[in-house]
This record gives sequence, structure tokens and C-alpha cells, in this order.
Amino acid sequence: MPIHLEALDVVSEVEGTGSALIAACNMCAGASLAMGEDKPFLQFFGSLLKSPPLERYIGRLKSQLLEKGVKTTKFEAGVIQQFFLCLWTTRQRKKLQDQAKEYDAVIVLGCDSAIKTVRDSVNGTNCRVIKGMEVAGIMNTKTKLHWPFDISFEYSKVVPMCDHHCERFSQHSQ
Repeated sequence: MPIHLEALDVVSEVEGTGSALIAACNMCAGASLAMGEDKPFLQFFGSLLKSPPLERYIGRLKSQLLEKGVKTTKFEAGVIQQFFLCLWTTRQRKKLQDQAKEYDAVIVLGCDSAIKTVRDSVNGTNCRVIKGMEVAGIMNTKTKLHWPFDISFEYSKVVPMCDHHCERFSQHSQ
């Protein structure tokens, strides 16, 4: 049940900075983009550990930012960490902090938990954290395996995460 994310327009948000590091959650961001494109989420014989729709999105984002004079790099995490940004180890967080020191901003392609991970990781740097995607709900889908071992989704729907229970929770937390 990946969290369904919608891409935000970050180009205007990043404009004016010289550089940005892109930190992406392969699972939720990749699954969301795959669902939106109706393309395979993973392709075992193409890019087993990377989601092609996410890589295409990052490529387009980097091109748009380069046109505005912003140099970008994608942060490369470990095998498990590139799938779940919210599960990063202390070592991965330190690696991001060290790399972020060389950038003006970090664009997070992930959920609110991913943003929290990045914010905590870059604490103590001058790097600004920019939300690149917004939570729209939870994906409800059927996973389908296609030859040659491509994983895609069908009959996908976005289920809202909040209903009347969220209103009651927000009243209790005030």
C-alpha cells in the first residue's frame, strides 16, 4: 500500500538558488508516477532497483531546473534506502547531510515522513528543504507481473487517508 503522491511545481520554488540535490523515495514516488503514467513500476531486466517512471520524472525535473540555471544531482542511497526514504539508517542520513552541504536546497520526492527524514538529516547545514510531492491518499491497486518480469499496477485507485476521524484527531491534538 504505497502512499499516493502528486508532484508539485518545484521549479519556481527552487528558482534563484544555484544548486539542488534531489532525494527521492523509489517506493511511493515511483509507484505514484507509474500509476499516473500507466507504465511498469519496476523492470527487472532494465532497472531492477530503480523505478523508470521516477527516473524519467527526475530527468525532466533536472532539465527544467538546468534551464533556470540550477545545477542538480540525484542523491544515491543504499539498496533498501532508495526504496524507502523514511527508513534511512543513521549512516544514510549522515551521507545526505555531508552531500547537502554542497547544495543550496534539497528537493524531496516523497511523503511527509520522507521530508522529516531529510529535514532532520540536513539540520545544521544551510540547505533548504523543498517539498516536491504532496500526499493525496493511499494507492489501492492490483500488482501485475508482465513478461519479462515487469511489475505494473492495474485497477488502481487513490483512497483518501482522512475522513471524519482526522477531524476528531485534530480537535483532540489542539
